[in-house]
Amino acid sequence: MIDSSAPCSATPFLSSDRLNLEPLRLDHADEMAVLLDDTLLYTFTGGEPATSEQLRDRYARQIRGFSPDGSERWYNWVVRERSSGAALGYVQATLTEQDAAPKGELAWVIGSRYQGRGFAREAAMVLMAWLRQRGVEIILAHIHPQNEASKGVARALGLIPTQTIVDGEIRWQGTVTAVRDRSSRTVAD
Repeated sequence: MIDSSAPCSATPFLSSDRLNLEPLRLDHADEMAVLLDDTLLYTFTGGEPATSEQLRDRYARQIRGFSPDGSERWYNWVVRERSSGAALGYVQATLTEQDAAPKGELAWVIGSRYQGRGFAREAAMVLMAWLRQRGVEIILAHIHPQNEASKGVARALGLIPTQTIVDGEIRWQGTVTAVRDRSSRTVAD
């Protein structure tokens, strides 16, 4: 079990050639509400766009850094294009222990107008490199069976689909050693 009595490690700033992964803050809510106000983003996940206030409430819980029962550590980033500074979406990692081995569950969302340019794959690769440095061995992602773009990201990470279905999504699984670090540069402060 993750020690929730210990102070949560700050989510680090990470980067790659094209992207900055900026640790989530409450003041991201307004900007992200505009970016995520797109019903196409909820085709496979369900739900609807959140307001700035709803995002601020969600972000307040997420930046706390761990689940109420202390079994999970949460890390959340806003993905920004380095050249323009534009927010493109977000990535998340939830860390737990599985049979005494650190496990990381990844999630990624890139705004519709920025999709198809490899940003989700690149951000997830940066996140994988960071997880490798933290000793995480097992990587999971849950993906809707018809979400071809996210399945492509998962394949690029070296994940393979399993027979496990959770809330209508297929669990993809792999190890951090199954994929080479393809990001040319990662920085953690």
